[in-house]
Amino acid sequence: MNRLISIFFVLGVLFNNSAHSQEFKLITSGYFQNEGVNIMAFDDIYPEGHQGGVSLIMHGNRVATNGDIRLEPTPGQWQPVPKQRDRKVDPDGNTITAFMSFPDSSRHMTGFNPMIYTDLVFDYTVTVKGVGGGVVVTVDLEKPIPQQFIGKVGFNLELFPGALFGKPWIMDSQSGIFPLQPNGPTREEPSNHPHAGDFNPEGKASADQLAGQGYSPIIADDIVSEPYATGNRFVVRPDDPLNKFTIESQSAELKLYDGRMNHNNGWFVVRSEIPAGKTSEAIKWVITPNVVNDWLYEPVVQTSQMGYHTNQKKVAVIELDNRETKRDTPALYRITEEGEQEVLNRKAEEWGQFLRYSYLEFDFSEIKDPGLYQVRYGNSVSSVFRIAEDIYDRGVWQPVLEYFLPVQMCHMRVNEKYRVWHDACHLDDARMAPVDFNHIDGYSQGVSTLTSYSSGDVVPGLNIGGWHDAGDFDLRVESQAGETYILTLAYEAFDINYDVTTVDQHSRITEIHQPDGKSDLLQQIENGTLSVVGSYKALGRLYRGIICNDLRQYVMLGDAAAMTDNEIGNEDDRWVFTEDNPRRELTTAAQLAAASRVLKNFNDTLSRQALESAEELYEVTQVNDRSKSAKIHAAVELYLTTENEKYKTYLLSETSFIKRSIGQIGWIVGRAEKKINDPESTKEIREAMVELSDQIEKQGQETPYGIPYRPHIWGAGWNIQSFGFKHYFLHTAYPDIFEPKYIYNALNFILGCHPGANTSSFASGIGARSATVGYGLNRADWSYIPGGVISGTALIRPDFPELLEFPYLWQQVEYVMGGGSSHYMFLVLAAQQLLSEE
Repeated sequence: MNRLISIFFVLGVLFNNSAHSQEFKLITSGYFQNEGVNIMAFDDIYPEGHQGGVSLIMHGNRVATNGDIRLEPTPGQWQPVPKQRDRKVDPDGNTITAFMSFPDSSRHMTGFNPMIYTDLVFDYTVTVKGVGGGVVVTVDLEKPIPQQFIGKVGFNLELFPGALFGKPWIMDSQSGIFPLQPNGPTREEPSNHPHAGDFNPEGKASADQLAGQGYSPIIADDIVSEPYATGNRFVVRPDDPLNKFTIESQSAELKLYDGRMNHNNGWFVVRSEIPAGKTSEAIKWVITPNVVNDWLYEPVVQTSQMGYHTNQKKVAVIELDNRETKRDTPALYRITEEGEQEVLNRKAEEWGQFLRYSYLEFDFSEIKDPGLYQVRYGNSVSSVFRIAEDIYDRGVWQPVLEYFLPVQMCHMRVNEKYRVWHDACHLDDARMAPVDFNHIDGYSQGVSTLTSYSSGDVVPGLNIGGWHDAGDFDLRVESQAGETYILTLAYEAFDINYDVTTVDQHSRITEIHQPDGKSDLLQQIENGTLSVVGSYKALGRLYRGIICNDLRQYVMLGDAAAMTDNEIGNEDDRWVFTEDNPRRELTTAAQLAAASRVLKNFNDTLSRQALESAEELYEVTQVNDRSKSAKIHAAVELYLTTENEKYKTYLLSETSFIKRSIGQIGWIVGRAEKKINDPESTKEIREAMVELSDQIEKQGQETPYGIPYRPHIWGAGWNIQSFGFKHYFLHTAYPDIFEPKYIYNALNFILGCHPGANTSSFASGIGARSATVGYGLNRADWSYIPGGVISGTALIRPDFPELLEFPYLWQQVEYVMGGGSSHYMFLVLAAQQLLSEE
């Protein structure tokens, strides 16, 4: 009883604190702040990815976002988004005003995620004003909404579902619990689809193809779930002082929807519909977050979730609230049979501020004794990690090769003992895509197929090899050839002969954890090369990509074999797209030339075909300013493979260009420079390399993680891995110029030493804590593929790093081919090699 009284007393104090909190004021970062609560407004630029409009961050968690006008109650990623014309921040008036419009004609029926904009044109402003302990959100329209669209236009605010399952809400006199799954009943809404506008004459997407047959995500909101509640005052999380906030509408009533009914990546939505005839203050909400006075972000201790090699530099990064003035002394503890033992205790080094946090560094590099360790800072602790010479020897890079790559294989049945990851799929690949057409995933076929095939023709020979890209099941040439290339360079650099998997291209069966006496790495290189070379022979040119033709197919989750019937020549076959892209063609030539080297004596026929394809692409591809660096790439790989002097002669003739482009292609040229052995060229290139090293050093000092890291929205983890991969070749070619530290720092970043409260390893199933909810083919199961490496921590603009556990946030937890996992695997092998040599 005493314990209960104490709990209620503490909760009462926390809730009452909000009454005495300061007001929401604009700060120099361009958003409203009140203690540990922030309200952003129209600083982010990715509403289809749940990043945009009005957003609410409470005590370290983003709880709501995308506060803006939308044309559906629960829009998905293909529904129209407004265009932001301008944004003005007025510190004196304590307001942010966004100037918005429908439609955004540049996105109508074109590009990635082509959208069908309704024939509705209007401008509006959203004004967010800090008033006392909350903000007032007002929407003013240029003109009233036409009668036929009343009920279709409203102001939405999305609530992150992953933090709300099983949690309470109150709407006026109603109450409820946010459910784990969306629940009926449903109702029909007047459709926007018959009112499609004609805003972009250049748009080449087909409305019929986008709409599809039966259920279609692009018009899904013709049927929505009934609101869980309607009213004028809505309270989210009344039980939790850290996450409680209230929305009060002073205009149209509020409705609580479940956006997951139609879109599995949907969120809960609070919505007010624009009333008929209204322009001024058509929407007026008061959003009042509960503010806990004196709340500070709990310090986060960031280390590698895997641990460290004994010879490796070991630095824990400690992330603090930038308002925190107190400094504790971090300590390193060793975990033993008898308990924990403190082995190091010293003052941390101040690093400074990055994004919204302050950072300390705790260097414990001198500790080399093998064992289990943990870093503590005040009441915060890191995960337990190892220090050992064999830290990278087992279960670190191997899951990429023994799980992720086999699972992603196309045109195969993939078994793992009792489990079938997917059956043999897409054996009906592929039919030629229609000309003058924009696909739902951004593929665009020009006015010609660029081949002897006509639109709709069956193109034989495309149903072999390749890997599904992320959860989309498509084969992009850059991901297929790029993946093959990274694996090729790993095989050459580290001499990997690892065999735990059977791959039989003739029977189309892969058996995970069933050795077949062949190198798994070479078998995967073969798998990628089969797809690229096979298509080149069939088409007489490279494919741009192979992808399903229907949106319903595109969003399918589960067994890839269910996407088509595997019968060649009917309507469910995937389409193959082509393009005239010299840069991509020459880059692929480079990648095939490299693959041909390692396939020699493993699959001699394929090795020869890969080299012939590379040589032909090099000769027939017209070079322009954008593709010259790709031609240099191709010349390097062809020279290393054939030793033909013509490639050397070309490279020497482009020394000036190489110097100017050293940041982009230095890692490529460095691999051949010693073999070329031209003193004058070597001197000029080395001078450029010194300048590049200085530039990298300067950029590496911009963050507490010791690597160039300038997050945009998403994919920063992939970029960092790519940087580390390329830096390995700079270091091994010029060890006196480029230090290896960036390789280790990039690896540590992926393995958990990265910004934000979620310190999970981006590599699924690897490390003490890792991303075990991934955006892959099995994302509907809230599960993961071992060895898949997610996109990682995203930036909520302008300064909030975020990594949520939610399988439908592709910009945070997506797997990908052509980098991602293979770059990570390369980094681990590089660290293992270099550290063992010290």
